[in-house]
Amino acid sequence: MKARKNSWKNFRKKESEEAGVTETRGSALRPLVRALADERAEPVLLFVEGAAGEGKTHLLRELADLPGTADAARVWWRCGADGGPPDEDEHRRGPALWLVDDVHRADGDELRRLRRVLEGLGPGSAAAVTCRPEELPVPGLPLGAPPVTYPSRLTVLRHRLAPWDEERVRRAAAEALGEDCTAEAVRRLRELTGGVPRVVVDLLAVLGEQRPAFTGTAAEVEAADVPARLAELALSRTHALSPEHRPVVWAAAVLAGPVGRDELIAVSGLGAAPGNDALLRALERAALAEPAEGRYGFAVPLAARAVRAAVPGPVRQDLHERAAAVLGRRQPVPWAEVAEHHRAAGETRGWLRAVEKAAGSAAESGRHQEAVTLLERTLATPGLPPRSRARLAPLLARSAVTGLRSDQTVEVLAQIVRDADLPPAVRGELRLDLGLMLCNQMGRFPEGWRVLETAAAELREVRPGLAARAMTALSSPYWPGSTLDVHRGWLAEATVAADASGDEPMRTAVLAGRTGLAMSCAEPEAWELVRELPAKDTDPACARQAARGLCNAADFAVWLGFYERAEDLLAAGGELSARSGAPYIEYNALGTRLLRDWWTGRWTGLAERCEEFVAATADMPFIASDAYVVRGLLALARGDWGEAASWLSQRGTIGTEELPVPLAATTAGAVIRLALARQEVETAAEQARAAWAAVAGKGVWPWAAELAPWAVEALARAGDRAGARTVIRDFSRGLGRLDAPAARAALVWSRAVLAEAEAPERDRERRGGLLRAAELYRETAAVYAAMSRPYARALALEGAARCVLAADTDPTTETGGTGTAAAPASGRPSTAPTDPASNPSSSLSAVAELEACARRFTELGAVWDAARARALLRTRQPVKKGRPPGRPSHADELSPREAEVAQLAVSGLTNREIATTLHLSHRTVEQHIARAMRKTGALSRRDLAHRLGSTP
Repeated sequence: MKARKNSWKNFRKKESEEAGVTETRGSALRPLVRALADERAEPVLLFVEGAAGEGKTHLLRELADLPGTADAARVWWRCGADGGPPDEDEHRRGPALWLVDDVHRADGDELRRLRRVLEGLGPGSAAAVTCRPEELPVPGLPLGAPPVTYPSRLTVLRHRLAPWDEERVRRAAAEALGEDCTAEAVRRLRELTGGVPRVVVDLLAVLGEQRPAFTGTAAEVEAADVPARLAELALSRTHALSPEHRPVVWAAAVLAGPVGRDELIAVSGLGAAPGNDALLRALERAALAEPAEGRYGFAVPLAARAVRAAVPGPVRQDLHERAAAVLGRRQPVPWAEVAEHHRAAGETRGWLRAVEKAAGSAAESGRHQEAVTLLERTLATPGLPPRSRARLAPLLARSAVTGLRSDQTVEVLAQIVRDADLPPAVRGELRLDLGLMLCNQMGRFPEGWRVLETAAAELREVRPGLAARAMTALSSPYWPGSTLDVHRGWLAEATVAADASGDEPMRTAVLAGRTGLAMSCAEPEAWELVRELPAKDTDPACARQAARGLCNAADFAVWLGFYERAEDLLAAGGELSARSGAPYIEYNALGTRLLRDWWTGRWTGLAERCEEFVAATADMPFIASDAYVVRGLLALARGDWGEAASWLSQRGTIGTEELPVPLAATTAGAVIRLALARQEVETAAEQARAAWAAVAGKGVWPWAAELAPWAVEALARAGDRAGARTVIRDFSRGLGRLDAPAARAALVWSRAVLAEAEAPERDRERRGGLLRAAELYRETAAVYAAMSRPYARALALEGAARCVLAADTDPTTETGGTGTAAAPASGRPSTAPTDPASNPSSSLSAVAELEACARRFTELGAVWDAARARALLRTRQPVKKGRPPGRPSHADELSPREAEVAQLAVSGLTNREIATTLHLSHRTVEQHIARAMRKTGALSRRDLAHRLGSTP
């Protein structure tokens, strides 16, 4: 909290320097500056107009400090202030800058004196006069009537201050509250404040002091108290009107947005002539404004809230009742606004009827989140009639499943399905949608599975089409737990139920489920089923199911390794989901793209996109689980092991055991690799056994692709060669002849890993075993090259080079205390090399291969992998003693090794982890880091990151 307060203090200081000034720099100020800089220049008068809080006084303070004008006396004149105006005669003797603030407050005598001063401005003098145009006694005449007859020598300019745009509000919010503000919150800040700088600053102060602390959401902005300064201004202007004129301002407060004259007068209840007169008086007193031509309301929308709260309750209810009637005559009817006015007027039946119409209209046009928000709030109201609850609850459930759920939606539906008075068909439908939300959007699979099973049983007789939808959901193998045979059984039941129902959208839903099951298992008929999905269907319900099928097929295609096909499916499914109004499906497609970009090496900006996705779905983290995993994989490749562990664990938002099966397997593979890199071999082996059991239990073998190689390595290094061979045997049998490129590459990779591990250490057959492993690694690399997976290809080629170089290594020479030998991708130690000239053909080729890998890792940004490959390359260099003549000493700049160690240090690795990666001693790593800090002037590792121009 202390940091936030300091940030707020700095912001207020900066705001005082900037508010309203940058907008006026330029053409409006140049003549004034020239007049003050030259005592012979003709005088200049600048009128500065701005609404209350737009920065007029700040501008005058800035003008008072203009450089190059020190010879001109500064004369402040605050109109209407105690003590009266300054002595005019005293400042007529030389050049002067008159700073006149709030001329709209001046009385007649003060205006006459000011006129004399301005008419008598001499050479080298200037004046800046500020006013609120809406409060001038004579509109458009800052100095009153009659108009001033300005001397011909006087240059007269006028400038209108502008409110802040959304970007300026965003910067102010970041300065005051940190970077927590979402884009939606910034947008709402701009809308409520009208961009008036003073109001923005005051509202940010309110948010900064609220408890619990502001978390950056638009809902918190909406619920914030009206700043005291704004409330007092709005209420004082309203009170300045006579009692018979105030209802028109109250009507504007109740309507909350600019409206036409006739609607405003109708809501006020004043009648045509009295209402028109009241509106004129309100505009004259600046109680109301005309934000758009012919539409009237508050200049600052937030002010309406303060005025509305001050209206007596019975009067306010009458105003709301009239507002509901007036808005109900619009075409189209804004049903959500009508519903809110009925509610505020105490008209329950009208309120519920309007809510139902508003939710239905929003859902039909694809605005599901709007429908969800309205229905959640309505259904959470105590004492709602059971019949109304039964009508509204299915609307909420359908919109929440298609859109994006909230925790409140789940809680509301969970309570409603327990209502014994609900008709069985309604209860079953609600239970179906609740189960879908629990599984698809919240990741609560066991609970969601049970709810779906109950829904299928409840709906089987009364609504077979909806029963088919529940059964289709249960046929998805994506969720952990049940076996593939169980899922196939549910799909068979869903097919029968859908055919019996004659419900075309449900038949499409079953087809989408059948397609997903076939794609996940790489069955031969899968692609033909994809083509059968009705992508051109104009029925929104069928289109949503087809969009779901296409986007799910794209996701499964990515797991199989068909990246170009997946892109086509994503394009078709994304277009269809956008057209049919299915944001949940669109979010799923975004996650699939992140996975595709990770595997295909499109890493530029990928970490930022993952973090943006996570931020956008902060209240429903399960939807962003793909983004968490991809971000963790990136961190692992970059050597930021602490961040990798955090992201791979979903940052504690959900348990990794709750992840979908392929994502859980991928996460397990990365976690195992991280444990191996840290030399935690037994831990890695235990993780491998548990993860492999889960994949084998599900029986969808293509999903083992990102787990198998690391599981084999962990088991082999732990001495469980039999377990490693079992993994390969199960994987091979499970794949059979399935068309799954990613899994097939992973199978060959797993065999290469085992062949490398089983190469005899002190046997003449060692060389042959390692070369066989190298060939398997190259075969793996070739498959990945055909799939356009550069990172996996580089890892496989690194393995091939490592095996070839190890084949030329003297097995009797063990790694010394400094750890000079390199390690595979997981960090396994190896033995020291002999002279590479002993087999120049294979060794030189392997060195070239390894150099290419290091370059590719560097291009991708895989810092850890690049450092490991370069460490292995250095083992092939002859050991040199001393420094040869002409070799740079690197006295004042980082040596290549120091730069490498420093880069790993700022990426987050500990000294021990750096030593393991580069096969150096712990002491050597400490020395390299100390020298890097001394040469760069860094005071800490964090400071070293800034000096190196990277982020830890």
